[in-house]
Amino acid sequence: MRKDVRILLVGEPKVGKTSLIMSLVSEEFPDEVPRRAEEITIPADVTPERVPTHIVDYSEAEQSDEQLYQEISKANVICIVYSVNNKKSIEKVTSHWIPLINDRTDKDSRVPLILVGNKSDLVEHSSMETILPIMNQYQDIETCVECSAKNLKNISELFYYAQKAVLHPTGPLYCPEEKELKPSCIKSLTRIFKVSDLDNDGILNDNELNFFQRTCFNTPLAPQALEDVKNVVRRNMTDGVTDNGLSLKGFLFLHTLFIQRGRHETTWTVLRRFGYDDDLELTQEYLFPMVKITPDCTTELNHNAYLFLQSVFDKHDKDRDCALSPEEVKDLFKVFPYMPWGPDVNHTVGTNEQGWITYQGYLSQWTLTTYLDVQRSLEYLGYLGYSIIYEQESQAAAITVTRNKHIDLQKKQTQRSVFRCNVLGDRGSGKSGFLQAFLGKNLEGQRRIREDHKSLYAISTTYVYGQEKYLLLHEVMPDFDFLSEADLACDVVCLVYDINNPSSFEYCAKVYKKYFIDSKTPCMVIAAKSDLHEVGQHYSLSPLEFCRKHKLHPPQPFTCSMTDAPSKDIYTRLTTMAMYPHARLRCMCASNRCTYCLCQNLLKLELLRSIKAQLRRVMFNRHMAQADLKNSTFWLRASVGATMFAVLGFAMYRALLKQR
Repeated sequence: MRKDVRILLVGEPKVGKTSLIMSLVSEEFPDEVPRRAEEITIPADVTPERVPTHIVDYSEAEQSDEQLYQEISKANVICIVYSVNNKKSIEKVTSHWIPLINDRTDKDSRVPLILVGNKSDLVEHSSMETILPIMNQYQDIETCVECSAKNLKNISELFYYAQKAVLHPTGPLYCPEEKELKPSCIKSLTRIFKVSDLDNDGILNDNELNFFQRTCFNTPLAPQALEDVKNVVRRNMTDGVTDNGLSLKGFLFLHTLFIQRGRHETTWTVLRRFGYDDDLELTQEYLFPMVKITPDCTTELNHNAYLFLQSVFDKHDKDRDCALSPEEVKDLFKVFPYMPWGPDVNHTVGTNEQGWITYQGYLSQWTLTTYLDVQRSLEYLGYLGYSIIYEQESQAAAITVTRNKHIDLQKKQTQRSVFRCNVLGDRGSGKSGFLQAFLGKNLEGQRRIREDHKSLYAISTTYVYGQEKYLLLHEVMPDFDFLSEADLACDVVCLVYDINNPSSFEYCAKVYKKYFIDSKTPCMVIAAKSDLHEVGQHYSLSPLEFCRKHKLHPPQPFTCSMTDAPSKDIYTRLTTMAMYPHARLRCMCASNRCTYCLCQNLLKLELLRSIKAQLRRVMFNRHMAQADLKNSTFWLRASVGATMFAVLGFAMYRALLKQR
């Protein structure tokens, strides 16, 4: 809504423009009326709409045409004043003032007009018969008010209607010729209806109507008032009330009725509560609230956001199969101005046997959007009405900005839920297959994917020590010399080579040595297509020798050429490496060939490191104490304490070893 309102009064000389302003301010008719009143500002706290209002007078005797044009361009609403006992002043309304104003304003941004018939105390008849044809002829005329500056009749009402014409304009909502809502208004109210229809059954039941009423007007409807509203709709529409609930047709009819009865502020209150501006477009402030994101931080959805998205999924999963069919997806996004998901989404997240997005895949796609483009995620949540349904100030309440990654590294722990793995490799090495295998698709299923439906991303959940985490795989195009910061910024790197192609590993080796050899980002080498015959690589070192030299985990064999869904073990190991990058180390087995040691022994290593660090601190304190104290009792206690700590530590280690 506008922050202030500027009202301009124009009209022929002696019609009482200045008298109207003076009577409003002093609440009495002035004995002496100046040629022109100075600009008056009415504070927000004394206006019905709580908006500062500026009232500007025009005097032909004191102002030039150029000054008049400037005032017209600055005005939010213009009151054309005529005298009800002066036919010439009424004629001038159509012959002079309306054409003049229209010439000085853009067609797309016409200011609303109020016709003001002053001096009603001087006549016994009304001028409405003469004015009504004029109102029907010009759509810019909001209303007509007859008043008397002398008797103070309708003075406050005049300026209230002028203010209302700016803050709650009829033009964008209603077409008086057709006597129906405009298409843009119907579209906006339809979205509001669908957002408020919490169970998606096509009607607003009593609970939903009360929630809607409380959301928009901060007060619920009394049971009798609720019945009265439905009875009004029943009397005027056969299908306005269904199963004792308000249908979309009934909802639109109610707003038509409000506008026809001059209560369009009711409709505007609803529209603005749901984020619409004066042009019936969702505002930038509503769709894109501010979220402060510092470098090396990521964005995730919080618990309430996932609960909201779960409720959205449930209300559109009509057949309760825990997947969204194409029709259900289309229905879900009816509140959007466009379809946000393309066919590539079905190959970015998990789907069922029919290729429909599963519940887990649906949440994964939201997680991916929030991680890669939080502003887009905020926009989507805005269309779905998150801040309204959950009664939050904005969609920003759905977002968690994670702790700086450097702090996670220092503390050797993280609270993050989403980890990014960039997948690099030469063309044809098997990167795409590696991504699709994460979604449970074997080679046969991957061959059915159309080229224009392929995705460079794959996201799903993995479990690390009982904790559910999201792993986001990103296939990086193999332009060795043009890898951007975005291509390199991740939590773990996957270097993929084809064991059946002798030239495949060289790309991985060069990428590692150029970009990651001095990086703290953990790397894993994937020996793809392990079902094929392994050939020697043309690179100077074999993949295993290269990994040993650079203290990397041995190459991990991988294939998706099988009838069953590919194993997810390797993705769990990648997630573990992303969560604990400081634990990057060589294989703990003597053979140096164990493919599971990182995941199996990571916690043991962390425990051992913690025990050793504690022992070093105890020994250091003991050494320092020796320099200052020679009390034998003190040393006895310190020695016993250190011994007990060590025994307990190794007992914990052995217990953990048995569990693993």
